[in-house]
Amino acid sequence: MFQRSYLQNLIKVMNQPKRFIQVLVGPRQIGKTTLISQLVKEIDTPYIFESADAVAASDRSWLELIWFNTRELLKEPGINEYLLVIDEIQKIDNWSEIVKRLWDEDMRNGVNLKVILLGSSRLLIQQGLTESLAGRFELTYLGHWSFAEMESAFGFTAEEYVWFGGYPGSAGLIKDEIRWKNYVSNALIETSISKDILMLTRVDKPALMKRLFELGCLYSGQILSFTKILGQLSDAGNTTTLSHYLQLLDTAGLLGGIEKFAADVIRKRSSSPKFQVHNNALVSAQRNELFAEIKKQPAEWGRMVESSIGAHLLNSSFIEGYKVFYWRHRNDEVDFVLEKRGKTIGLEVKSPGSVSGTSGMDAFRKMYKPDKMLLVGGGGLPWQEFLKISPSSLF
Repeated sequence: MFQRSYLQNLIKVMNQPKRFIQVLVGPRQIGKTTLISQLVKEIDTPYIFESADAVAASDRSWLELIWFNTRELLKEPGINEYLLVIDEIQKIDNWSEIVKRLWDEDMRNGVNLKVILLGSSRLLIQQGLTESLAGRFELTYLGHWSFAEMESAFGFTAEEYVWFGGYPGSAGLIKDEIRWKNYVSNALIETSISKDILMLTRVDKPALMKRLFELGCLYSGQILSFTKILGQLSDAGNTTTLSHYLQLLDTAGLLGGIEKFAADVIRKRSSSPKFQVHNNALVSAQRNELFAEIKKQPAEWGRMVESSIGAHLLNSSFIEGYKVFYWRHRNDEVDFVLEKRGKTIGLEVKSPGSVSGTSGMDAFRKMYKPDKMLLVGGGGLPWQEFLKISPSSLF
């Protein structure tokens, strides 16, 4: 399991005498805090765990006070190192500048303080790291749980994973599906939008962004232009505003927009996005159907399977370092195009109930000569098996 490998890596780093700043970034409710709880049980190093979740963003002195208190604890007899863990670090204004200054002070004074920072906003964390902490940290992205992880930890079937997604905290609620839907909607969706986006970033039209999220979930796995979306929004902004809001939703681990594969960067970025949720639970929680009902609707169930494949590819890309695109030319289409170090893979998904052909694969092969073409489902690799593999192993 990936989660176990993260723990083993942290234990290995903790056992080294060198000071460090470890930064763990990932969406809400995917086990970052649980991982730290497991870590401190495995090590002998004394630690302090603090969360900035309820701290005012302007209260920069809070971070300094926590750091100073940890320094004092290091002066106690028999203590030669300390671990400081701070959760939701992105909530503090200019956090990276403060950490840089305090870290450099400790370096000059020989203070053996090891630091782990946790954050749920990928954009804000990365901005702070590149602007202030260059050369002082190691960044690890923790994504939504994969099917292999949910199967191992909770006994999920592939079908359950397609519908209920990869939130470990909600796994115990799936037998009471109404309660599960309420939990995902309130504790995950609303909290992520309000705390990881609206509280930290200027959003002039929050209702518009929330409606964009709802529409993006409804059309997950489908290509839709921003111009077309504007026609379905009562509080319409413009395409630039929608593109910005989609980026914010993406960095919070909620909803992304996959770009069209093209030979040049400009054409990629100007394309209509293919909406893709990071976790299928975000779709299921907003639908009226229940698990037993959706499986009896081949077309709708097929869309859920395709969305689950897309979520698997998107989440793995952050960890494994490849890029995900789609491709369309006139009437020909390839569901996903993976690109890594000059190699290209075309991937077509034939979900249950799908009857379409493979002309898109043939056209893409002739135009771009990819290194590999892969059919998932429909006589190719079973989609249940694809959800278990590491996509980077395809290269």
